[in-house]
Amino acid sequence: MLSIIHRSPDLVAINKPHGLLVHRSPIASDASEFAVQLLRDQLGQRVYPVHRLDRKTSGVLLFALTEAMNTAMQQQFMEGKVHKTYLAIVRGYTPDAQIIDYPLRRDEGRNAGTMQEAVTHLKTLQHTEIPLPHGKHQTSRYSLVELAPETGRMHQLRKHMAHILHPIIGDRPHGCNKQNKLFLDHFGMNTMLLHAQRLVFPHPVSGEQVAISAPIQSEFDRTMGALFTPVDPRI
Repeated sequence: MLSIIHRSPDLVAINKPHGLLVHRSPIASDASEFAVQLLRDQLGQRVYPVHRLDRKTSGVLLFALTEAMNTAMQQQFMEGKVHKTYLAIVRGYTPDAQIIDYPLRRDEGRNAGTMQEAVTHLKTLQHTEIPLPHGKHQTSRYSLVELAPETGRMHQLRKHMAHILHPIIGDRPHGCNKQNKLFLDHFGMNTMLLHAQRLVFPHPVSGEQVAISAPIQSEFDRTMGALFTPVDPRI
């Protein structure tokens, strides 16, 4: 059963687990379960995903319960009125703060191959160095970061972190295969450590501010416990 973290007459949000597709996709023929169908069956009514998360990404996934709200919320996303915050664990020591302004090539659709503006705001929450040898280094360094995308390009956060040479742990194909293997061998972890933590937006009808947060899930939590000192649960 999906974890419902927000429910109102016209909107519902779940804490999507790692590995669950939002809906059917021809590029993931191995999948037999999808968030849209699972939530529809759980609620006993039609649901409309107003945005999407990568299969490997966990966290807040928002659905409309009417066609009108679906249209209104998609407009909110297009107009940049929805503020999204993600948590990620990445390789190396990231700067305290950084704006990543780096256009990305469109991967799909009629305009595939064209460049699109893409901007991500990065804030470092913690650094860690652990006594785990890797390559020529006797220790390994990682960062816990908060990422806030201004734009919503496909795989934007994954591509942006790879671009600044701090790839997200567990990411394929944009991440570091050596680090991914290290985490699999040492921690038994092959989950991508990217979590959609929070959505904030004005309700399209009432205008009231809506804030929806999703707790990190078990694999992310386990890895944080192995790498970092306890953090304020409100982050």
